[in-house]
Amino acid sequence: MKDLTGKTALVTGAASGIGLGIATALAHAGAKVMLCDIEEAALETAREGLRRTHADVDSVKADVSLKPELQAAADATIARFGKVHVLINNAGVTSGLGYGQWNDNNWNWVLGVNLMSVVWGFEIFGPLIEAHGEGGHIVSTASIAGLVTDGAVAAYAVSKYGVVALSEGLRFALAPRGIGVSVLCPGFVRTKIFTSSRNLPRRFAGGAGRMPTDASVLEMVKAATARLDGGIDPLYVGELVREGIENNWGYIFTDAEFESAIDARFAMIKRGFDRIRARTPRR
Repeated sequence: MKDLTGKTALVTGAASGIGLGIATALAHAGAKVMLCDIEEAALETAREGLRRTHADVDSVKADVSLKPELQAAADATIARFGKVHVLINNAGVTSGLGYGQWNDNNWNWVLGVNLMSVVWGFEIFGPLIEAHGEGGHIVSTASIAGLVTDGAVAAYAVSKYGVVALSEGLRFALAPRGIGVSVLCPGFVRTKIFTSSRNLPRRFAGGAGRMPTDASVLEMVKAATARLDGGIDPLYVGELVREGIENNWGYIFTDAEFESAIDARFAMIKRGFDRIRARTPRR
């Protein structure tokens, strides 16, 4: 989509962080934007802030871990703007629960928000984009943790690997239908991801971790929080996403910090193939 002027976008997780950065960039590019988030007060603040810049925006509250609420957000977008061209599957949470700590509510909450809402986003919005025949684009926020992980927070990494896999496959499947697909894999960005439990629905009680008491783990958490607080500006990420949509990038990265770690992962995979190749008798 070379020109976003007059196009309509829905952004989930749009009340703060990366979602608000993307919504701002799209609005400044001339798009009409529906902001979608579970955090109602922050959502209203984001909407009014963008309206003060004369952006054509509106908002809808939704818990995207519930498919009917995401469907209602789509219906509200069509009712307000008539069409939808761009979907940003951005809503995301993390729990802080590692191996030996996790529970079903932890998995259901994290996978519901991070992965199933992306699945449902394609399912609900894909046909809406196809229907008007003007083309469109879907961006889903994964993470560098969707390409390489230390396994510390399993549910988060599993959800983000899933988003990468889904995006890679559907990029080829939806191209003939006029829909571009990108996966956003950010590194450390200034967001509230480490305080996700503030929005934990009651039905997932116990699904978010508490601050660890083990000294070594606590230091790791503090270090990661510091990196996040000093991370990349979400507005810059928003501009990268806008550029990615306009140029149909398959992968959108925010920086190259973790490139060597990803190279090491693929080198390890290749060594596995090398070992089996050495054992295979020649015919």
